[in-house]
Order: sequence, then C-alpha cells, then structure tokens
Amino acid sequence: MTATGASENVAARGRPGGGPWWWARRRSAVLDVLLALVSTVECMAEGIPFAHTSGMPVAVGVLLGLVAGPVLLVRRRWPVVVVLMSIAVIPAEMGALLSIVGLYTLAASHVPRRIVGLLAGMSAAGTVVSTFFSMRQDVLVQPEFHPPVWFVVVMALAVGLVLTAPPVLWGLYVGARRRLVESLRERADGLERELSLLADRAEERAEWARNEERTRIAREMHDVVAHRVSLMVVHAAALQAVALKDPEKASRNAALVGDMGRQALTELREMLGVLRTAEGAVGRGPAGSDEPERLAAVASRVSRQAAGGAAPESAESAESAPGAGPAGAPAGAVEPAADGPWLVELGELVEQSRAAGMAVELSVQGDEGESVTADDAGPRYAARVERAVYRVVQEALTNVHKHAPGARARVRLALRAGEVAVQVENGPSERGATDAGLPSGGNGLLGMRERVTALGGAFVSGPTDAGGFRVSAVVPVAAAA
Repeated sequence: MTATGASENVAARGRPGGGPWWWARRRSAVLDVLLALVSTVECMAEGIPFAHTSGMPVAVGVLLGLVAGPVLLVRRRWPVVVVLMSIAVIPAEMGALLSIVGLYTLAASHVPRRIVGLLAGMSAAGTVVSTFFSMRQDVLVQPEFHPPVWFVVVMALAVGLVLTAPPVLWGLYVGARRRLVESLRERADGLERELSLLADRAEERAEWARNEERTRIAREMHDVVAHRVSLMVVHAAALQAVALKDPEKASRNAALVGDMGRQALTELREMLGVLRTAEGAVGRGPAGSDEPERLAAVASRVSRQAAGGAAPESAESAESAPGAGPAGAPAGAVEPAADGPWLVELGELVEQSRAAGMAVELSVQGDEGESVTADDAGPRYAARVERAVYRVVQEALTNVHKHAPGARARVRLALRAGEVAVQVENGPSERGATDAGLPSGGNGLLGMRERVTALGGAFVSGPTDAGGFRVSAVVPVAAAA
C-alpha cells in the first residue's frame, strides 16, 4: 500500500483487472476520470463569477477552473497535491468537490496523520475565512438584514466544519478499515506459508520415518531369515559331502535342511503378513490390543515356535499375563515376551550352529564374575537390550558359517548391573573344510553396529592376530530403560 491509498495493492498481487498507470483497477480509473470531469465543469462554472467579481477576463476564470478541476485525476497518486490545489482556489470560491474528494483521499491514504491534520486544518481555516468575508459582503448589500457579527462567524465556522470534518472522518475510517483488512490478509498469508512449511517438514519427517522403517524391516529380515537360510546351505553342503559315504548322516542332514527350510518359510510368511495387514492373529499385539506387533516380536515368536515347539502351558499363561516377562518373569521386571528374542534363547541358537557342524563354546558370567548357564541369563534386562545382544550373537555365528567354515567359535556373555557385554570370536578356517559358498551382502556388521549404537552402546569388530575374527559389543542398560 502506497501513500495514495490501499487500492494499489490489488494490482501488486497480480489479480486480474489491473488498470493503467497508478490505478489498481479499471473501474477506479473510470471513477477518477468522471470525478475530474465533474470537478472541471464545476470549477469552470465557478470561475466565471469569480472573474466578474475580481475584474478579470472571463477566459482567465474559465482557464483557472480548467487547470484546477482535472487535478482529481492524480488523487490516488499524490493526494497532498489535490488538497493543496483545493486550498489554493478557496479564495476564488471554487473547487467544493475538489476539496471534499481530496480531503477524503488524503485521510484514507498512508500519509502521516500530522500532515493530514495540518492540511485539513488549513483547508478548514481557508473555508471559514472565505465564507466569513463572502457572507459579510452579502449582508452589507442587504439593508433590511442586519445580523450580529457572531452570527456570521458561527455560520462561517459551520460551513467550514461541514465541508471539512465529514470527508476527513470518513477517510480515516475507510483507511483504518483498509489497513485492518490488509493486516489480516498478510497474517493469513503468513499462516499459509507457515502451514506450508510445517507440511513440508511433516513430509520430510514422514519420509525419514519410512526410511527408518524400511531399514528396520531389512535388518530384521536379514537377521532372522538369513540365519536360517545360511544353516540350510551349510547342511546342504555337508549332505553333499557325505551322501555316498554315510547315508545315515546324509539322511539326518536332509531332515535338518527340511526343518530349516520350513522354519525360514514360516518366519518369512509371518513377517510378510505383518507388513500387509494389521489385523488377524499375526497383526495383533499381546493381550488383544489393536496395535500391530512389531516385526521383531513376530520373528521372535515364530522362531521359538519353530525351533523349540510348544512351551509348557504354565509358561504360556505366564507370558500372556499382563506385565509378565517370558518364562514367568515377575510383573514389571521386563517388557512383554512379544518383544524378544531373549538372552535365555542363546542356548538354542548355539545348539543350532553345533548341529550344523560348528564347534561353539558358550560362557556366561554373572554380576560378580561367576559362571552361570544360559538359562540363568534372563530375563533381567529390557527387551530392546536383550534383543540387540541376541541379534549380535546370531549374526556373528552366521558370519562364521559363511566366511570361516570349520572354525571354532566362542561366545562370551557378561551380565553386569549397568550393561551387557558380548564377544563372539572365531579362529581361522580349518584346512580342507568345505566352503558353503554363501553370498555376503555386507549388511551384517552394519546392522549389528546400528542396533548397538541405537541403544548408546559400543561396537567393535575386526580380525584377530591368529587369523580369526572378533565381534564385541557393550550395551548399556540405562539407555533402554
């Protein structure tokens, strides 16, 4: 909005119907042209008696009106010029329309209020003085009408007030209303921009969440299914090696391959079911909640069902009880069993690798350094902590199957008050050991590191001096509390 009024902003916003030059709309230009024509005719008509009274030629009075009247064309651009012109022609008693419209436009514009007050006061004073002398002269030429002096003064003040106050007050009201509407419009535009920015940020957060979920799903698929498939390939390689020499052992290996394949298919089917729907037994959380089970929980439950068969009913009832951990842990000790796998299942994991021909040793140390069994390992920590440690051991054993066939492996687990430490170390591959030819995508170590660091832990992996490989992780308990 410029100093001439608020209407110029319309064209600035690019709305259709923009007028020529300084007019925002064509109808504003037409209105000003009509007002200028009327004002010109009025001033020219009033210039004739002024010329007679002042003793000037009529042409001079008409020319003065022709100069003053068209000034209304620039009222939106230079309202101060219009008011000054109306003040200048007050002694000639012309330009009533010019004065009224000029004062209205000046008051409605963004001209400082002190300038509006000054020009309005000058116009009112000029009108009062001009009216006083005009009425005084008219009274003197009428001998039968002799009003007192105060009457002429009051009438002059009334005329000056009537010709000045209404247009100024109306212009101030219109200007204030325009500025209020403009302020509300700018505020609405600002809110729209903020909402657009928030929507963009929400979309970025949603995209980030989708990427995180894709990464988590890929990690769970890799940890759960790839371990089964790796064991299948190892058993298949062993089956091929002993098929003719030891038919009985080959039959056992074939049965193990079939069991592993069925378990892998079951786990894959369950996880894909979770991804496709949130309804049904697979997509429901514990205790009949409407929240879908997490992928890790489904994979853990299916793994336990496929590997160990049905648990005793007492343990199942304890797992399904609200607030109870697996294997009848006390209420409030750990998270629900659906958030597994748990550290107590490490024994089963190690037995699966032993069944595939790997020499694996598992040692568990308690809070004070004493040796305990895997069954005594938990549940004592949060589900996220135990699941992360379990997946580290699982992936490390899978890598031994892939890259060091025939090597001996040792799993060390330390259960401390403030953290859980785990180390999986294997020696070099034995000479003559059959390479299973398992492909590697390079995601195993990355997934382990992501799991551990997400809980605020430390993860280190690398080759040993003896030619083997070592994976170490320390997960703080407080990070997942």
